[in-house]
Amino acid sequence: MKTNKYKAAVEELISGTGITINGDKPYDIQVYNPNFYKRVLSQGSIGVGESYMEGWWDCQDLDTFFNKIFAQEVEKKIQNNWKFISLFVKAKLFNLQTKSKALQSIAHHYDIGNSLYKNMLDPLMMYSCGYWEGAATLNEAQEQKLKLICEKLQLKPGQKVLDIGCGWGGFAYYAAKNYKVNVVGITISAEQQKLAIERCQGLNVEIRFQDYRDIDEKFDRIVSIGMLEHVGHKNYARFMQIINKNLTDNGLCLLHFIGSNKSDLNVDPWIHKYIFPNGLIPSLTQIGKAMEEKLLLEDLHNIGLHYYFTLKAWQENFKKSKEYLKKEYDETFYRMWNFYLATSAASFRSRRLNLWQIVVAKPCFQKEYKSVRF
Repeated sequence: MKTNKYKAAVEELISGTGITINGDKPYDIQVYNPNFYKRVLSQGSIGVGESYMEGWWDCQDLDTFFNKIFAQEVEKKIQNNWKFISLFVKAKLFNLQTKSKALQSIAHHYDIGNSLYKNMLDPLMMYSCGYWEGAATLNEAQEQKLKLICEKLQLKPGQKVLDIGCGWGGFAYYAAKNYKVNVVGITISAEQQKLAIERCQGLNVEIRFQDYRDIDEKFDRIVSIGMLEHVGHKNYARFMQIINKNLTDNGLCLLHFIGSNKSDLNVDPWIHKYIFPNGLIPSLTQIGKAMEEKLLLEDLHNIGLHYYFTLKAWQENFKKSKEYLKKEYDETFYRMWNFYLATSAASFRSRRLNLWQIVVAKPCFQKEYKSVRF
């Protein structure tokens, strides 16, 4: 009787979405464990994600399932549970992105070995949104993104470029090879640094294991691709101040980052626990406030829908490597990442999340900046 009560409550939550429990459409949810309903109601996103990882339920088209859920804002009907509230309080009271915590968070996500990323990403291992204008494949989309960034930065041979959060060295490699610039890439992931150094051999590239807060030298250009999501709201102003301090007076900086439609200190409990500990998606209001009296906004470009196609391409590669990844890690890890990729794709498809590229300069910048689009 209790199970029927909980099931009825979940059915009420998803009413209006077009989703049927144990229905025959690809986006219908198939429930295998009757305890699923109570778990969802009591644990929210943690319950949904963990029960999927444990095989309590499944869905053929997870992306569309979550797009429908997000479009109806189903989660707002569920009362905040204590875990969610505790994360919110921690975010308000404590700096979750101190140097020591940043090291722990990055290691959790990026130091699990490169096998996953080599199988999922493009050859340059760009773990950020591609640019699909005129692109037919993931490889082309990532190269288009790199070209777009380089053109927006107006790169010229011999310029000194800082790449904050350089990943596996994809941008450093591309920019040094194609634009003949000198790149300093910084990361606090040992696995990323090792591969980036190997990738960029023979080019004017230096890859450092270094926190962005320790940079103290001038650069003609600064780029940050997918880094602001790890900075944290208590550090946004400091991040902008560091860009101001290290950028030449006539220099340009491009920030490429996921952005939310609202200012929020809440961290999704499942994402916090399993994917990005202490990560936080900024809003334009938060970033604009952090830039006050430090940087000028010269250009803003939203390419959020391109991230949907990027995530779908990653998921396709991920699924093609299913047997290898399950052997390399395990079944639970595979389901965790499949869930993450699908929910992320749905977030951009439903326009909950955006991908912003902003070009900024110091207040003393005297030139007219001309926007680049292609």
